[in-house]
Amino acid sequence: MFEQTFKNIDDILHKDAGCGSELDYVEQTSWILFLKYLDDLEKDKETAALLTGKTYTPIIDTEYQWTVWAAPKVKDGKLDHHKALTGDDLADFVNIKLFPYLKKFKVGAESADTIEYKIGEIFNELKNRIQSGYNLREVINLIDELRFRTHAEKHEMSHLYESKIQNMGNAGRNGGEYYTPRPLITTIVKVVSPKIGDKIYDGAVGSAGFLCEAFAYLQASKNLTTKDIETLQKRTFYGKEKKSLAYIIGTMNMIFHGIEAPNIIHTNTLAENLSDIQEKDRYDIILANPPFGGKERAEVQQNFPIKTGETASLFLQHFVKILKAGGKAGVVIKNTFLSNTDNASIGIRKLLLESCNLHTVLDLPGGTFTGAGVKTVVLFFEKGSATKKVWFYQLNLSRNLGKTNALNEKDLEDFITLQKTKGESENSWSINIKDIDPNTFDLSAKNPNKKEAAALRQPKEILDEMKALDKESVILLNSILELL
Repeated sequence: MFEQTFKNIDDILHKDAGCGSELDYVEQTSWILFLKYLDDLEKDKETAALLTGKTYTPIIDTEYQWTVWAAPKVKDGKLDHHKALTGDDLADFVNIKLFPYLKKFKVGAESADTIEYKIGEIFNELKNRIQSGYNLREVINLIDELRFRTHAEKHEMSHLYESKIQNMGNAGRNGGEYYTPRPLITTIVKVVSPKIGDKIYDGAVGSAGFLCEAFAYLQASKNLTTKDIETLQKRTFYGKEKKSLAYIIGTMNMIFHGIEAPNIIHTNTLAENLSDIQEKDRYDIILANPPFGGKERAEVQQNFPIKTGETASLFLQHFVKILKAGGKAGVVIKNTFLSNTDNASIGIRKLLLESCNLHTVLDLPGGTFTGAGVKTVVLFFEKGSATKKVWFYQLNLSRNLGKTNALNEKDLEDFITLQKTKGESENSWSINIKDIDPNTFDLSAKNPNKKEAAALRQPKEILDEMKALDKESVILLNSILELL
């Protein structure tokens, strides 16, 4: 039901003059979906309050509640066409009254870790781009048919919202920065293995895939107490995001996955001076796929001891600094980081190896990130002691990865199994840090155990062999004829 609804909404938005891309479709679907989700959440809270003999005060004033402006109903549950706004009346209500009302929640909220604050923050970040009030009415009607009351419904919705983000990535337009393949995230979370009570951080949060997966992992880790649930909701997941759309999508994604008031801040992480980070600012776990290929301005580079314009290299310095002693990290980065010969790359490798134990490097095949041709590695490290030995695993698959042939969890099973013991195999090996060049700290992932595939022959070589076989066949046939 959700899947077909999303497709129908995209078809409507495709016709609207205000929505020009897949990114717009996701953004506009998100805010309407969020208000419907919020309405169902309020109903759940009201029911829970009644069961305990308490009264529930709605977050949203009557005039702005979904069932009043978006989907007023007659007794049989069908839309009341006399009360339901449409056309210019609906567009004016949304633009002139609804959005300004919802923006004010940011100022009136008790604290930043409340859903009221998140409502205000979200609606301060976006605007209604659907120009036609008739198109808007059609979208609202479709979203009103969706239900988010049961755990199964919420799970299905969050899964399909993830798929929508993935499709947005597949459509290009810098999609790679919005979506890290879920099987890879799941694997990174399993290896890093967070526990309840850890503060988990992603400084390049994007669509919040890492935080959502870590939440699912921790939910399944044990029978949760009331205190555990509160810890997961309020004191576990933290993120920062520079871009408005990614910030909105990440916040929505976490809310749809069940975290009511995500601790995600809309800010440029790299604008923070590393020397200002204190112990209270540090985290137990870092899970991230920082954007690569970006360039930061000179004033941003001044915040870092090792100056470079490469965004991912700045993020890596940030992560090393903001990780607690004893803290663990899993970070995706371009594989060229392991061997680049510029001074900044050498300096950052030295910093990482001397201040952290880089215990595992997962070398991923090209095509892991749909639409991005770059090869990547995952760095797994713990802060507090220098690296003595690095275990490498090269993911060699018998197929090429792409949109129709994506990475799956089965592909990574051997890595997860071997990583526990750091065993040697055709795809894995270890290097001692004392054996690497102390001037370059080169960590190139050169697999000494991989059997070389037989070299492909040149076409001329194949044709010559075919001619030789033909000659042999003629000689053999003549010999047989002579015997007859």
